[in-house]
Amino acid sequence: MTLTRFVRLAAVGGFVLIAVGLACLAGLFDAAGANAQSIDDARAAFREGRFLEAADLAEAFQTSDGYALAAQSLAVHGHYMATGDERKRFLERAMRLGEEAVRADSANAEAYYQSAHAVGRYAQSVGKLTALRRGLAGKIRGLLEDTLAIRPDFAEAHMALGSWHAGIASAGRIARFIYKGNGKDAVIHYERALELEPDSKVILMEYALNLPELDREGGRERAGALLSRAAGLPVRDAYGEFIQQDVLKALAELEEGGEDD
Repeated sequence: MTLTRFVRLAAVGGFVLIAVGLACLAGLFDAAGANAQSIDDARAAFREGRFLEAADLAEAFQTSDGYALAAQSLAVHGHYMATGDERKRFLERAMRLGEEAVRADSANAEAYYQSAHAVGRYAQSVGKLTALRRGLAGKIRGLLEDTLAIRPDFAEAHMALGSWHAGIASAGRIARFIYKGNGKDAVIHYERALELEPDSKVILMEYALNLPELDREGGRERAGALLSRAAGLPVRDAYGEFIQQDVLKALAELEEGGEDD
């Protein structure tokens, strides 16, 4: 298999990837008493892969954090488990709940991030050209920049913005001119994400997927090292298992491409 095929895999998640940090759940909620228990139920459902149940439980909480978790759960389910019209329905619901999360608390960085995540997954489902025509790229960038304005050290948001820049940089001259995405900024955000969370499986994977295009000389070799490192990290929940499978697939394709060169 060629480098072109490997890069195509990276481009699928170019607008956002992929993106959800495995550690972000730990700080999602500060509720106490009976409310904390209901959120704990939703978080447990997410960890165990019961994403639709997690979404329903979290949405019923009717808070910004609850809507954000619901959006995340639906985005993961829609991307990894649903197909056809069901995928579209789940991702559209995820986008609506992401918007609700932002409306409920405009100072909640997690709300903006999960809203961006939902829009990014939807953009993946409709394809890069359609997403560009609908203005989704600009919406994603705005949400991610709002996330970082509130929480500058949000590692997964830096990762996602890195993927956004990498995706725009590979989308062609017109996209680069309109949206100002570029490889230099992609690297800056990826490196910052790694500095903040060096042992994040999803950050290591997302950077690795885009490195062959971002660094034509040494990117492929470093991508292999990052993917190998990601593959060796523990899987902590059901979402992490999906990420692990993505990592192993990318590593196998990179190694296969190296044999063909």
